[in-house]
Amino acid sequence: MTRHDSVRAQLHAIEAVLRQHQHWQEVSTQPEAFASTQPFCLDTLEPFEWLQWVLIPRMHALIDGAHPLPESFAVAPYYEMALDAAHPTRAVILVELERLDALFAGDNE
Repeated sequence: MTRHDSVRAQLHAIEAVLRQHQHWQEVSTQPEAFASTQPFCLDTLEPFEWLQWVLIPRMHALIDGAHPLPESFAVAPYYEMALDAAHPTRAVILVELERLDALFAGDNE
């Protein structure tokens, strides 16, 4: 399995968790929310919205276009801070995000 394949599979796993826990939205947020200059659009999007509307589509676009993937990448630390420890989906989404991050740690080509 190529790195691109592994990343795509992990993106699907993240989407599955969001769907399973009813955090997947059927309608996109307002277009102006994407104009944020903040990391993770933290001033305009909720953490799960950023995954659905920014990270997942952008990573799929890179893969679909056979573009190079980021060399260094980590989103799990943001979610460790952004999601309250009591959030019911926190533990399961962190596992999947850590798996994604691991694909970008070190030399995985």
